[in-house]
Amino acid sequence: MAVLARRCAFPAPGTEVTAAVSGGADSLALLVLAVGAGCQVTAVHVDHALRPGSAEEADVVAAAAGRYGARFRAERVEVGPGPNLEARARAARWSVLPADACTGHTLDDRAETVLVNLLRGAGSTGLGALRPGPRHPILALRRAETHALCAAEGLTPVADPSNDDPRFVRNRVRHEVLPLLAAVAGRDLVPVLARQAGLLADDADLIDTLAAAVDPTDAAALSAAPVALARAALRIWLRPAGGGHPPSTAAVERVLAVAAGTHVATELAGGWRVHRSAQRLHLEPPSPGGRQP
Repeated sequence: MAVLARRCAFPAPGTEVTAAVSGGADSLALLVLAVGAGCQVTAVHVDHALRPGSAEEADVVAAAAGRYGARFRAERVEVGPGPNLEARARAARWSVLPADACTGHTLDDRAETVLVNLLRGAGSTGLGALRPGPRHPILALRRAETHALCAAEGLTPVADPSNDDPRFVRNRVRHEVLPLLAAVAGRDLVPVLARQAGLLADDADLIDTLAAAVDPTDAAALSAAPVALARAALRIWLRPAGGGHPPSTAAVERVLAVAAGTHVATELAGGWRVHRSAQRLHLEPPSPGGRQP
């Protein structure tokens, strides 16, 4: 555990930390390492009620929390069947977790996220997602290492069958795409993809810093700015329309067209709208009872 701890990014000993702990190997390792780092840990288990017996998994987390001297809290959210199940489950989970809760994402998760976001058409911001730091303190560890830590500690992780469900893109990336790419490349691609994510994240951070000088509501300033800075300024400005997530590339391009005068207005997801008036751009929230996506 001491070897793994040196590669983690937990805050200073004594810091209050909320850890999202599902009961899987990664999140149990997060709990163990957070306590080992001297943090005052509260383990939170969120039951999505998506399969029979899921509520009982909270008992595994409660037992582990008690063993390592962490506080424990159980939450339950309702996620109905339908499209975008992963996204809706994630949103429901975060609705009962504090914004600064830490998660058990590993280096393998970061590599998978690069490929998943690439398939979705993400730019450098999306491809550089999952940043190391207090919210992802074990991001430098491999999934095999979290399983080994649990075995060494005598912990039996919960086996979530949804992690093998081929209906979900991430699972196919994990079980099919990454192994195939590794076979083609003749090497383990997880460190390569994670390193690329770090480089792209650094580039995105620099562009965002420079974009702060561009007024996203000034149509003339947007049109005159280098397009990379204009896009970054709009991504930041339009973030409320995405519920805190960056807008799609297509949405940003449509707003750039409004700034250039090609269009007077454009609709965004969720009923949001951008229109131009007197060379200024205006972001309008959905009207009560208006069209929803």
